[in-house]
Amino acid sequence: MNKIEESLKSIVKDSVKKVYDIELLDTDIVVEIPKDPSFGDYSTNVAMRLTKQLRQNPRAVAEKIVEELKKNSYFEDVTIAGPGFINFRLSKKAFTRVINDVLLQNNNYGKNSSGKGLRILVEYVSANPTGDLHLGHARGAVWGDCITRLLNASGYDCLREYYVNDGGHQIDMLSESLYSRYCELFGIEYPLPEDGYHAQDIIDIAKQIKEEDDDKWLHVDPKERFLIFKDKGIKLELAKIERDLSNYNCEFDSWISEKSLYDTGYVQSTLELMEKMGLTYEQDGALWLKTTLYGDDKDRVLRKQDGSYTYFTPDIANHIYKLERGYTKLVNLWGADHHGYVPRMCGALDALGNPKNTLEVDIIQMVRLVENGKEVKMSKRTGNAITIRELCEEVGVDAARYTFVSRAVDTHLDFDIGIAKSKTSENPVYYAQYAHARICSLLKEYPIFTPVPSYDLIGDEKEKLLIKQMNEFPEIVADAALTRAPHKICNFIQKFSQYIHSYYGSFKIKQLDNQELINQRLCLLKACKITLKNALGLIGVSAPESMNRE
Repeated sequence: MNKIEESLKSIVKDSVKKVYDIELLDTDIVVEIPKDPSFGDYSTNVAMRLTKQLRQNPRAVAEKIVEELKKNSYFEDVTIAGPGFINFRLSKKAFTRVINDVLLQNNNYGKNSSGKGLRILVEYVSANPTGDLHLGHARGAVWGDCITRLLNASGYDCLREYYVNDGGHQIDMLSESLYSRYCELFGIEYPLPEDGYHAQDIIDIAKQIKEEDDDKWLHVDPKERFLIFKDKGIKLELAKIERDLSNYNCEFDSWISEKSLYDTGYVQSTLELMEKMGLTYEQDGALWLKTTLYGDDKDRVLRKQDGSYTYFTPDIANHIYKLERGYTKLVNLWGADHHGYVPRMCGALDALGNPKNTLEVDIIQMVRLVENGKEVKMSKRTGNAITIRELCEEVGVDAARYTFVSRAVDTHLDFDIGIAKSKTSENPVYYAQYAHARICSLLKEYPIFTPVPSYDLIGDEKEKLLIKQMNEFPEIVADAALTRAPHKICNFIQKFSQYIHSYYGSFKIKQLDNQELINQRLCLLKACKITLKNALGLIGVSAPESMNRE
């Protein structure tokens, strides 16, 4: 709850108590900003909520409450509208105290404790270490990163984790593909597997191995060589993935290896636990998990007839390991092609005795890259799928991140390269960053100004819009964290930037002679700068102090 809303609810509760001797809770009172500012700064429907209890006309109820509210200096005016809405027009002092709140908290403004005491582990990206991260990973990477920024800003104990799929057939094919390319460098033919990896990055890694070890691996036992190339491939691919994600402003606290779950016995102990609980059975030479008892459409195989495990088995062990580390809430970000995998994983955790909704999965819908109205599918440079690295080189990290997070993740997204690169108001990230830069340029010309106890010269409607929007920011952050919806921060940024540009264009500080008014407006703009910078930071986008325009 923001400061103004908190004050309004407290005042309304006291007034209702005095007039009607009724004790209300905060949840009994709804305070909103009217769509039409002419009605007032805020409104409440409390009179209509009391009409049944009091058995009176809601407007008659409102009249008595308003009579009491008008005694409070917090308001400039209080009126009744329609069937019984109470509209408030706040005093300047009530409004402008928000400015000093922002100035005092500075970089911490927007942070809140709504998630205090809750431990949550968010797993995202988790792409196989068999190639470059491409456009399909880019949206999930930034969405997961923004979720964790919001959770941390809202007081949650949040861990950012990458699950490395370094086991199974795809890693075997990585080893064989690398060795095939390595042999090519010495003029030796070693067939590339049909389901191997053909991308340029495999050739590049093979060259790197040759530079480091020359022809050393041509003369060792094939079994040893196979393991060596597997380890080298994983290590070098992961280093590249980590580097690309870091350049994309996506950092992780933890990298968990599928192989480590086998090595430490987690997979085996998880299987033993499920067997002990009577959740598994043998059929047709395979081991099955009874997931149909917990919402899945059919039971799932854990161990195949040949004795190898399905990928479902270490995945279950991985989630059990998360819970054993003390995280009570698990969130995964998966691509749309994993939609059918959600019920079986949730069913497995339910079967193991965990509370419902211990695991929640956000499904990331597809992205279509367009340029000049046409879809772009392949890299112009390599002819392969476009990588995160190439996208960031083309449009910039800020534009890439902002575009991906500006729409809800469960909706399809058309990423327009031309808009992302433009330096006009058509580009939403440029529009927001330019609002920040305009304020910075003005503050450089007036480096000395001082916060004051009361901003009595401020009160124009455009100034009120700025203050109301700033006042809402901590609550918007808390809501975006709770709902895992960072696009709500983008919505805030766009509206706030619009108000800043409108105010900046209408109120010319340089033309003023009143030094006190100049000082108060500079304080307001400094508070706007802080709020906008903090909002951009929550989605991992920079707040430049100067920018060029086309």
